Amino acid sequence: MPGGRLTQQDRQRIALGLADGLAYAEIARDLERPTSTVTREVMRNGGPTAYRADLAHRATERRALRRKPTSPRGPGAPARSDGRDAEAVGEYEETFTTLLMHQGVPKMMARVLTCLLVADGSLTASELVQRLQVSPASVSKAIEFLESQGLVRRERDAGRRERYIVDDDVWYQSTIASARGTAQLAEVARQGVGILGRDTPAAIRLENIARYSDFISESILRAAEQVRDVLFAKPEVRSGGSESGPGHG
Repeated sequence: MPGGRLTQQDRQRIALGLADGLAYAEIARDLERPTSTVTREVMRNGGPTAYRADLAHRATERRALRRKPTSPRGPGAPARSDGRDAEAVGEYEETFTTLLMHQGVPKMMARVLTCLLVADGSLTASELVQRLQVSPASVSKAIEFLESQGLVRRERDAGRRERYIVDDDVWYQSTIASARGTAQLAEVARQGVGILGRDTPAAIRLENIARYSDFISESILRAAEQVRDVLFAKPEVRSGGSESGPGHG
């Protein structure tokens, strides 16, 4: 399987694949590259609808020029304490951050959320500042936004310092919040039906929005609860001390 950086020809083939409606996995197979390489390349360069090979190639060259040269790691050079590949982790964080941004999350909020998602535990504000190389005010504003969306919560450690953490069921909580927002949209749209006159084109449009939003909200809530029951179910302890439940026969 070919390695190394993507070439301009590779990027042109990616652009052609996207234009043909191919999935990332299909494009990756054609290039003999990992799917993650294609996904990262597309998401950091405008997404599937705005990706352009020439712009992507120039952007990559600019990033390479801005990147500080790294000295070879010697016996005394610091390494990640968790043993992970620092470059691979950094690229993954960039990919995830870009994906969140394409889904409407502001850049700094996306960076902070990604940093917390890939952390093995909670982080303090100062740790976030150090990892992201941003100002304390930027972290504080991002945390405030993420808390309002139910994506992050805070706790205090033994030293009374505030620590920020992403719960394992964060996407369940986020899905529930989104579904409730959709239900609220249905309620407000239906209010307009009575105000504008039930048989008017505007009222019919609003009624359709309300009915659609009701259906989507109810479906999402039902699916989220079902999935949560499966993924977060605690195994039952039988009288003999063995466990039963998902994954236990």
